[in-house]
Amino acid sequence: MNTRIKNIKEEVISDQWATLKKVHFDYQNEDGSWDQVRREVYDRGDGACALLYNVERQTVLLIKQFRLPAYLNKHDGFLTEVCAGMIEDETPEQTIIREIEEEMGYCIDSLTKVGDFFMTPGASTERIHMFLASYEEQQKVSNGGGLATEHEDITVVEYAFAKALKALKNGEIRDAKTVILLQNLALSGIMERSN
Repeated sequence: MNTRIKNIKEEVISDQWATLKKVHFDYQNEDGSWDQVRREVYDRGDGACALLYNVERQTVLLIKQFRLPAYLNKHDGFLTEVCAGMIEDETPEQTIIREIEEEMGYCIDSLTKVGDFFMTPGASTERIHMFLASYEEQQKVSNGGGLATEHEDITVVEYAFAKALKALKNGEIRDAKTVILLQNLALSGIMERSN
């Protein structure tokens, strides 16, 4: 237990798609003094994401979809990113396997966990569980596209791995979870074919 935090009081500001809270607490500084702090914290639960890759073809599968917060921050809103979803009543592995089939149309049975990361710890409680998974064309079971009931309008995009890395370098790919997983795949050596 963290003894430098005490007297936590939470007030729900909004409880729609996710929960926005105003949190008051006392925080002990390094010098021993105490400050009263107020923050707003966004809690939408944890998520899972995966980068699909094919070593033989030297490709990765990504999706493109509209993201309103990106649009509101002076972007066209259409982000190229890895498949992802919120964890509800499943494990992170079950969540991302289901999301891959819904969004990308592939039935994946094996994942490698990269880690779990806080993406915006200054404002959100969300922790993202990240995975890599190989895919083969015979695993394709549909065109994907997401669920209409969740207002998803997703386009699946197959990139040459080298092109995806260039898109990352030139700023075309700007989604943090996608950047992390592409860099992880590049550093892992998985995509280096042995001749």
